[in-house]
Amino acid sequence: MLNATRVLMALLGGTIGYYAAWQVLATGVWPTAADHPLIVVAVGTLIMASLGAVFTRPVVLGVRRVLTSAISALQHIPTVDIAVGSIGLISGLIIGILATLPFPRSMPVLGSIVPIIVTLVLGYVGAMVAVRKRDDILNLMNLSVSGGRLIRDKSARSSRKIPKIVDTSVIIDGRIADIVRTGFLEGPLLVPRFVLTELQHIADSSDVLKRNRGRRGLDILNRIQKEERVQVQIIEDDLEEFSDVDSKLVQLAKQLGGYVITNDYNLNKVAELQGVRVLNINELVNAVKPLVLPGEEMVVHLIKDGKEQGQGIGYLDDGTMIVVDGGRRYIGESIGVLVTNVLQTNAGRMIFAKPKAMERAL
Repeated sequence: MLNATRVLMALLGGTIGYYAAWQVLATGVWPTAADHPLIVVAVGTLIMASLGAVFTRPVVLGVRRVLTSAISALQHIPTVDIAVGSIGLISGLIIGILATLPFPRSMPVLGSIVPIIVTLVLGYVGAMVAVRKRDDILNLMNLSVSGGRLIRDKSARSSRKIPKIVDTSVIIDGRIADIVRTGFLEGPLLVPRFVLTELQHIADSSDVLKRNRGRRGLDILNRIQKEERVQVQIIEDDLEEFSDVDSKLVQLAKQLGGYVITNDYNLNKVAELQGVRVLNINELVNAVKPLVLPGEEMVVHLIKDGKEQGQGIGYLDDGTMIVVDGGRRYIGESIGVLVTNVLQTNAGRMIFAKPKAMERAL
């Protein structure tokens, strides 16, 4: 292998010497050599061929060392970064070539060196920018990374990048902070300036209850902004052509292609009618509540009368209302009940039950 490489190096060196000798003769810098051109060419070819053969081993070892280092370094770089970096490199080189086309090539030395330097620098910058903006580039190409491999994202955009616009009711409710903290809700979360203004007006209200709710909402918003799991942005879009906040939220969601997060039932319906997807915290809470089936037994504390005669009302820890037929006599007590029916409504879930003592009597 080394002998074959030495022959190739000798041929390469001889070729370089041959053309270099003819260039020297053409320039006329060595007038006496012009009388014996063939000798000069032969000597130049032999000298360069000999140098090529002599330095074959150091050159081969050096090239092998460089290639080994490059391969070792590339093995530690994710394949996705290499692919994206290659795209950036090619883009940068193309931009560099186009940018240096007007540069005058007739200038001595600079005419040939400057375009090469500019092209290489822009190629390097393109590769670095592409690697750092990898996620954005993959999103534009509808790709995502799974297990270190590129896969086609079946959705037009990753849900992580879809903006979610927060309504005032959700901020005041406060449960969104716990959902964000657990990682089930990802950003970016957008808080429009008009929502923040409405929240401030509620916090400055003369009514004590409204004022406390507004201040609670501001505290919740502050908690969410401190969470590292999600990005919170205050956007200045006011949409002055719309008067009420609900219309502004729906229109803003349509413009940004985002979701609306709300607890407002009416806003939920209006947004759905206009083709805007809604993330309703109440629906999420109802979806994760424990399943209760007719015939189950539980203990409930009755606190007030029901709408119908003889009914008593109690609540589970998650806020689910329990209507106990014949439970009025037990108001203020904790009694065992037997579930008779479960009713799911848009406003939530209701459980109907009877006291176990009454069931035994029957």
